[in-house]
Amino acid sequence: MALIDLQNINKQYDIKVILKDVNFTLQEQQRIAIIGQNGQGKSTLMKVITGAEQADSGEIAIDKSLKIEMLDQHPKFKPGLIVRDAIEEQLVDIKKAKNRYEEISTLLATEFDNEELLQEHANLGTFIDHHSAWDIDNKIERVLQEFHLKEYEFKSIDLLSGGEQRRVSLAGLILKKPDILLLDEPTNHLDVYMVEFLEQILLKEKFTLLFISHDRYFIDNIATGVVEIDNGNLRKFNGGYKKYLEQKEQLILNMQKDHENLIRQLKAEAHWMQHGVTARRKRNERRKSEYFELKKQVKSNPGKIKKMTVDLQREQKSFNHGGVSQNKRKMLFELDNVHKKLGNKVLIKDFTARILQKDTIAIVGPNGCGKSTILKILLGRMDIDSGKIKKGDFKVGYFDQHREMLNDEDTIVNTFCPNGGDQVLLNDGRYMHVFGYLKNFLFPKEYLTKKIGALSGGEKNRVALALLFTKSIDVMVLDEPTNDLDIPTINILEEYLVNFQGALVFVSHDRYFVDKIAKKLFVYTGGGEIMESFQPYTEYLEIEKEIKELGNLEKDIKSEILEETVQEEVTNKKVVTKLTYKDQREYDNLPKEIEELEFKIFDLEKCVMDPLCFEEKGLLAVSKELDDANKLYEQKVEKFLELEELVESFNS
Repeated sequence: MALIDLQNINKQYDIKVILKDVNFTLQEQQRIAIIGQNGQGKSTLMKVITGAEQADSGEIAIDKSLKIEMLDQHPKFKPGLIVRDAIEEQLVDIKKAKNRYEEISTLLATEFDNEELLQEHANLGTFIDHHSAWDIDNKIERVLQEFHLKEYEFKSIDLLSGGEQRRVSLAGLILKKPDILLLDEPTNHLDVYMVEFLEQILLKEKFTLLFISHDRYFIDNIATGVVEIDNGNLRKFNGGYKKYLEQKEQLILNMQKDHENLIRQLKAEAHWMQHGVTARRKRNERRKSEYFELKKQVKSNPGKIKKMTVDLQREQKSFNHGGVSQNKRKMLFELDNVHKKLGNKVLIKDFTARILQKDTIAIVGPNGCGKSTILKILLGRMDIDSGKIKKGDFKVGYFDQHREMLNDEDTIVNTFCPNGGDQVLLNDGRYMHVFGYLKNFLFPKEYLTKKIGALSGGEKNRVALALLFTKSIDVMVLDEPTNDLDIPTINILEEYLVNFQGALVFVSHDRYFVDKIAKKLFVYTGGGEIMESFQPYTEYLEIEKEIKELGNLEKDIKSEILEETVQEEVTNKKVVTKLTYKDQREYDNLPKEIEELEFKIFDLEKCVMDPLCFEEKGLLAVSKELDDANKLYEQKVEKFLELEELVESFNS
């Protein structure tokens, strides 16, 4: 049975159709990713589900008993709350259930036949099971650690940045584990280690999930299905992101075949229109109407197919890591034992590296380690404490998360054509019509007169990136360029970056983006240490994870050895300098008892071999007696050797 069932949902704002006859269902334990260009209705679909937006028409069936929670882009908290309380405030029902469960457990010790209490006890147990909340206090601690919130635990949430507040909200939601969780770009403001932890929790706790994300590896690791919203329509695909690409490719092939069939059908109908006797005599208006509708459909199909094909080719395009050999490339930056400290924190420690023409370098590492510091040093916006930096003569283009190159009061067309006209000068010296250029960045014509300040964060990012690619520059420096971008825009950005002829240095947590673009990594390994690596980022992370697991295994082994050593020392301390009276008597008597048993076993073995003997006593009885004697013999020998070892240790 579906937890959420939407049938023929329609939604539009003014004249723009957002959702058109959309059907969508969500089953228990499904994890569905919603993808598509910004402004196509991804967030609207979620808001229709939560009731924050009303559909214009259609049917919505959602069980009212279900708890549906959504991660807001800008979460709100009670003023003055500290971080820990902000998380625990979301867990009030769970804490109450646990306290009541423990209370009833105590009562049942004396009222074990109270049916009402037994039923309540069982219901509470089921509730706690569903929310995986038996060890909720330990889970709170772990989430504080993994989301780097432990250091802010007793700090007012009002003093945290927007990204940190989102982490607090996300922490509470995954601990609360609602029946259905809706997440809008959950990996924004998370580093790769936090994303990995989030993936583990969502899979382990078997969340029912509907989420929007531009993180393609996250989608691939988490999603059981993908829905794509395009021009108000919703397409469904099974599996994660790789499966989506495969199915999308097949869809395009099917569309091309259908289009070819339509062309053949249209030719036949055209022939009928020209030569059909019936058409001339009876003027079959219905068939003529169908012909013109078919003609319209044929005209529209190539555009749809072309758009889908271009999108897919952008995504599937492989990146050639070849190029100009390193020793022939121009040196842009040379860093020699660079050291940088902020307060007591070392951000960069004795870092030596060269950045050459056509290098594409990703700076990666956990949040707060100092990645953006390298960019600021390269841009000359921050001084180093010690070391040397040599810079060549070249032009730098910079994209940051604050989009400082944009003016909110300018229109888009004025931003690209500040001197008037409608032509954009590109970095290769060519002129291009402003609409033709911005269409490449998914802007419709009506956006040209919009002011920058009226755009969404994602749209501003698209403008800033489009503007950057018009500049004649040798080095491009990007700080988290994929934040607030949708997947189609990221694909366009990747295409431009692959074709960029200069050097590229960027900071990003987007593993897929880094894998696709970077030829080299500057990896923060802790304490300001930066390592140079030529591996794909995901491969580096896998090896790092294996090394960490081996380190943990080594610690466990050392801990076990230490524990055994301590236990052995304790045991040795307990050993007295001579045997107890009982052990001494046993030690003295055992040789004789062992010898007697040896004779007995010898006699029984002879009896088993002699028919006259075992027939008289019974073969089964003799065999059992022999087996018992052997077992007793082994026990006595083992005990004697143990006592003898003790005696020898006293004498040594």
